[in-house]
Amino acid sequence: MPNRTIVITGGAGFIGSHVVRLFVRKYPQYKIINLDKLTYAGNLANLADVENYPNYKFARLDICDFDAFYRLMQDEKVDGIIHLAAESHVDRSIRDPFTFAQTNVMGTLSLLQAAKMYWESLPEKYEGKRFYHISTDEVFGALQMTHPEGIEPPFISPASSSQRQKAYGVDFFNETTKYNPHSPYSASKASSDHFVRAFHDTYGLPTIVTNCSNNYGPYQFPEKLIPLFINNIRRRKLLPVYGKGENVRDWLYVEDHARAIDVIFHKGIVAETYNIGGFNEWKNIDIVKLIIQTVDRLLNRPEGADLDLITYVTDRLGHDARYAIDSTKLQRELGWEPSLQFEEGIEKTVRWYLEHEEWMDDIVSGEYEKYYESMYGNA
Repeated sequence: MPNRTIVITGGAGFIGSHVVRLFVRKYPQYKIINLDKLTYAGNLANLADVENYPNYKFARLDICDFDAFYRLMQDEKVDGIIHLAAESHVDRSIRDPFTFAQTNVMGTLSLLQAAKMYWESLPEKYEGKRFYHISTDEVFGALQMTHPEGIEPPFISPASSSQRQKAYGVDFFNETTKYNPHSPYSASKASSDHFVRAFHDTYGLPTIVTNCSNNYGPYQFPEKLIPLFINNIRRRKLLPVYGKGENVRDWLYVEDHARAIDVIFHKGIVAETYNIGGFNEWKNIDIVKLIIQTVDRLLNRPEGADLDLITYVTDRLGHDARYAIDSTKLQRELGWEPSLQFEEGIEKTVRWYLEHEEWMDDIVSGEYEKYYESMYGNA
């Protein structure tokens, strides 16, 4: 496999750090540049195990800084971009939609224009180049909650989505689903998706877009449901559940997502879209109860000891009822499928957070941000 120089944006974040780690270890002939602004969600401690690899480099850079990124493209002779950097928390987008539009839309546009200008300046132009944009299933809006014959999530994943449809009679997001975003976050991601596709259609930029379901696993910032609740349970703090906890999400273990990104980056077809999902739908309240059961067992607490921590709070504005991804295209064309059932993935995830309490405590206290400010100054 030839030498390449690949920029992974948002590489110090949750999903990005897993992608960086996978590429650094799997492709020693590549130069992997982890590009991250180190906002609150970026943490270089996520990559401590690969930071000394000879093919790894960190660049602190804001994706909205076009001039800086264009210079990086020229200096490093970048021929691949895997774009994960984004503001991603729905609650934050409701409070501050401007930041989400700036980062997710204008930041993506900055990367696209820099890639276009640099690659067009080369003798080979777009040959061997790739701009891979990672998006979310939330751009599609919400699916119906109806399930025939009283069947409810969680769904234990059959071999294919067609079997799921036959068994449950429910619909899923696929690559042709119409966009219908309901939050400032999903609207900003939808807009960035459109810009990526427009740069292919207008300029011929070799782009790929993927839309993925909810991820979980190690190194996730603890404002998200699963790490937040693991931390709250170990500290005996309340577990705030939106509404009645009836909202349904399709969950994917983060390392499975990283494997999918690897396959798609190398084998995916330019201008195509691929959906990535876990075939694994759960109601939020059922997830909470499973986490409680797992944490209590691993901490040697009596079964159900922390169920009293559940508290129901006012539902989130514009809270979509259900997401579910159909990954049949990705399975059929590129041979990828998820490797873990949810119960197994939750067990691994809970164990990781309980074994890395110092990492969690540094995040919650903000100590990691103070360290980066002393090292790099304010972004």
